Amino acid sequence: MGILTLLILTPLIGALLAILPFTKNNYAKYIAVITSIIVCILTFLVFVSFDSSDKTQQFQLQENIINAFSVAPLNLNYHLGVDGISCIMILLTGILGIPSVLVSWNITNKPKQYFFWLLILQSSLFGVFSSLNMLLFFIFWEIELIPMFFLISMWGSGLRRHYSAMKFLIFTFGGSAFILIGLLVLAFSGHSLDMSEPIYKTTQTLIPLSALCLIFFLGFAVKLPVWPLHTWLPDAHSDAPTAGSMMLAGILLKLGGYGLLRICIGLFPDTIDTWALLFFILGLINLLYGAFVTMRQTDLKRLIAYSSISHMGYVLIGFSSIATNSSIGATGATLQMFTHGTITGLLFLLVGLVYEKAKTRSISELGGLVKRMPRITSLFMLAGLASLGLPGTSGFVSELLVFIGAFNYMKIGTIIATIAIILTTGYMLWMIHKTMFGPPMERFDKINDATDRELIAASILGIPILVIGIYPQIIIEYLDLSLALF
Repeated sequence: MGILTLLILTPLIGALLAILPFTKNNYAKYIAVITSIIVCILTFLVFVSFDSSDKTQQFQLQENIINAFSVAPLNLNYHLGVDGISCIMILLTGILGIPSVLVSWNITNKPKQYFFWLLILQSSLFGVFSSLNMLLFFIFWEIELIPMFFLISMWGSGLRRHYSAMKFLIFTFGGSAFILIGLLVLAFSGHSLDMSEPIYKTTQTLIPLSALCLIFFLGFAVKLPVWPLHTWLPDAHSDAPTAGSMMLAGILLKLGGYGLLRICIGLFPDTIDTWALLFFILGLINLLYGAFVTMRQTDLKRLIAYSSISHMGYVLIGFSSIATNSSIGATGATLQMFTHGTITGLLFLLVGLVYEKAKTRSISELGGLVKRMPRITSLFMLAGLASLGLPGTSGFVSELLVFIGAFNYMKIGTIIATIAIILTTGYMLWMIHKTMFGPPMERFDKINDATDRELIAASILGIPILVIGIYPQIIIEYLDLSLALF
């Protein structure tokens, strides 16, 4: 058994142990945290096992069972492997797993089922990032919808959680339909479903390659999400439990960017010139529209949700610069997916702690918490400053690389895009000031700061923000190698 198969199976085994009839409710969380620690160790082993100096092969640690299931023309090969891009996304999934469990420690509503779905979600995400067969990729892509639906609908905090869960399901199923259409077109055109084989102009398909690339893009655009397909995200975040929001913002949004890079750009390298301008324009709209709408939010969760829509604009803008035959922007975009996962995951974790202790997420009802919550305030400032791209944090590095790459592609558009930095600075500093500083409120005199367990959970996400901000090469060398082989 290879390490990638073990990585997929470990959270699955933990999920089954957590939900066994003889497992006590109180034991489920211990099973979940032990499983998450083991999984995190495995992701680090994958990370260090990848040889970032090997320029002879794009994918490493491969496992391949040919024709594991075959119904012509669909051939399901159990083909796993990682390159530098999937390697860091697997690492991000492992890092987020432990805080997601720790922040759910006090859950009382069906804890066995809760941790079961949380671990199943992690297993499916590992499957998506390690699959090299498109049909296998699609199967794992669909599986991850199920646990997120149940996490929102059964353990969500909002009154409209069932509506938000169903909206999430409908939108993502709609996006999946486009991916399935594209996959079927490839299969019936006689092309291999192996994701390590690019599709060149000479390949005959039932429809033009540029149109096929656009079909895949529409599927991934829903998950990213790209305007105007973004409306499910604020509702899902508002009503999801804290761990659900962390995984949704930290990992699930990145599935859209990962699919866009792996399939639209990786498999259709000759069509990028056709759609680069569309990527840039949609990215610019995401960036500015998301920032302007974020400034109008009064709920902490919705504010961070809309800021995520804005920050995903950097991903599209960075990918568009590949048309210049430079990988700088794409490196920044991919790094943005990793850094945004840790930054926004930390922000949602902290908002969950504030809501748990202060019993409100309304910005107008909060204020003066710094004296009662110095730990949470310090971490809030770290995540907020990283989100606006302060030098010395990971957010600065990724945004800088995106702007450098995009400037080589479209100078005026990139200058316009920098307005988002000003807007992000405004709403992040305003949010931190309104919630954490100002005159203390008497009704918060008895609330407590983050516990040691909660501090550990937040620190796991905070450390990468600083480490990558100071030494980004630890991630960039992985990305440069893989993007150079596209």
